[in-house]
Amino acid sequence: MLTKKAVLTLKEVVAVVKKAKRRGQRIVTTNGCFDLLHYGHVCYLTEAKALGDLLIVGINSDASVRRLKGANRPLNSAQCRAALVAALKPVDYAFVFSSRTPVPFIKAIQPDIHVKGGDYSGRLVEQETVERYGGRVKLLSLVPGLSTTALIKRMGK
Repeated sequence: MLTKKAVLTLKEVVAVVKKAKRRGQRIVTTNGCFDLLHYGHVCYLTEAKALGDLLIVGINSDASVRRLKGANRPLNSAQCRAALVAALKPVDYAFVFSSRTPVPFIKAIQPDIHVKGGDYSGRLVEQETVERYGGRVKLLSLVPGLSTTALIKRMGK
C-alpha cells in the first residue's frame, strides 16, 4: 500500500492550503488524467513543483476521463491514478475531481500559480478564474513525443 502521501478530498485540500497560506507558502496546482504515468509526467510535475512550496494535483474522475478520451479510457481507476501521482516526489497532495473543468477546485484553492502542459494553446478555460483573484497561469514545457495517448497507440501496433 502506498503511504508516502495522502490522496485527499477537496475539502481536506482546502484546509491544508489555508494553513500553508497562513505560513506564507506559495501554492501551485495542476490537473490532468495521468492515466499511464511516464517520464514526461515526472518532468512536468518536477518543473511545476519548482514554482512553489506546495504542489497539489487534481486528477480527473473516471467519468471525466471517458468524456475527454473516449469509452476505452481510463486504463486505471481514479483512485489508483491519484495514489500513483501522490507518490511522486514533487507532488505534495493529489485529489480526484469530477467537474467538467478545473474551475470549481481552482475557486476553492485559489493557487498562486496554476500550470498546464505546453500542448495547450490559446486561453485556458480556467485562466480567467485564476487571474480574477490575482493568481497566474503558466504553461510548462513538454517532453517531445511523450503522451499517454501516443504510448497507447504505440502499444497497439
